[in-house]
Amino acid sequence: MDITVRAAGHAELTAVGELTAAAYRVDGLLDAGDPYLDTLADAARRAAGAELLVASEPKGPPLGTVTFAVAGGAFAEVAQPGEAEFRMLAVAAEARGRGVGETLVRACVERARHLGLRRVVLSTQPAMRTAHRLYERLGFARDPALDWRPVPEVPLWGFALPLPHPEIRHNI
Repeated sequence: MDITVRAAGHAELTAVGELTAAAYRVDGLLDAGDPYLDTLADAARRAAGAELLVASEPKGPPLGTVTFAVAGGAFAEVAQPGEAEFRMLAVAAEARGRGVGETLVRACVERARHLGLRRVVLSTQPAMRTAHRLYERLGFARDPALDWRPVPEVPLWGFALPLPHPEIRHNI
């Protein structure tokens, strides 16, 4: 399967928002009335305040999405200066197991490298065990210093991936 990652297009923002909210509902992470579903569904807001990426097959609809933000940006919650973070990683139920999530995470890591950042961080719910396995397989490690609670009843765990510094080359 040929999956590409690109910026979400304006015409598909509603579909991307629906995909994101549906992925969290299907996984049982949020109840139907949870106000965070509105945040997940608001892809236009994410696209305006961060980089909203989608994964798709050529000429196909989005199969997954992720929000990429650098420290200080509107959607960076735990990233510090020199860091990027990604949030709201979601894969459509029918596309699970096809490498979509991994492709999106790798795109975020490559974007951070391209920007010369030193680390990629993220927050995840303790119940997201499949995501934890993906992150660990890609080199991320649990970082309890990044743990936090957006609301008292929702603990979030932090993961981090240090990025090697590019070699400095001198012309002689």
